[in-house]
Amino acid sequence: MNRIEIRPSILSSDFSRLAEEIQLVEKAGADGIHLDIMDGHFVPNISFGPSLVHSIRKVTQLPFWAHLMIEKPGDYVEAFRDAGVNGITIHCEIDEDWVELADRIRGLGMGVGITLNPETPLRKIEPVLDRFERVLVMTVHPGFGGQAFMGEVLEKIRALSRMAFSLPHLPIVEVDGGIDEVTTPLVVEAGATCLIVGAAIYQAPDPVLAFQKIKVAAEQALQKQQ
Repeated sequence: MNRIEIRPSILSSDFSRLAEEIQLVEKAGADGIHLDIMDGHFVPNISFGPSLVHSIRKVTQLPFWAHLMIEKPGDYVEAFRDAGVNGITIHCEIDEDWVELADRIRGLGMGVGITLNPETPLRKIEPVLDRFERVLVMTVHPGFGGQAFMGEVLEKIRALSRMAFSLPHLPIVEVDGGIDEVTTPLVVEAGATCLIVGAAIYQAPDPVLAFQKIKVAAEQALQKQQ
């Protein structure tokens, strides 16, 4: 990996000016938009659904990846596909057969990723890791933006990175939760190749400057590894 992706999460943005908030990070150099979809059951919060995604699809050409933090994601994958989502990330903690659901998502023409909560061990996904394009490691408990980074998850990122290098294709290792200018070097040095960033960008006095600082921090950490 010769560069680190940065994908802002709009969960922390100002929804009253959402189009501007998306275009702001697009101009700053974002690689995509991260959509945190919450149903109030799988996680204790409610965010937004396919109708909002459909509305914002027209304001940017950036890829949309939907992180489905919902109890029955299989009931909604077609709706998100129709809304303009390019990829869907599901949780391995759901009650559904998530490997089968991943195949179904792929069959609908979307990319597919798998997410692990902070306490979920890597062994849960290791046998089927090669079935996913992206693996999202949560460094906070999912449900709310702006939480503090959980440093104890760094070892999981390191182990996942080692595991990924043994596969025929190299899945993108995403990290989500408490990512900012300070924590970025920690996760990049551990093996992260994509950063999901919300509050550190959208709640900063100057979101573009905050984005650039995180980008520089990621590039510098990556250079140390080469």
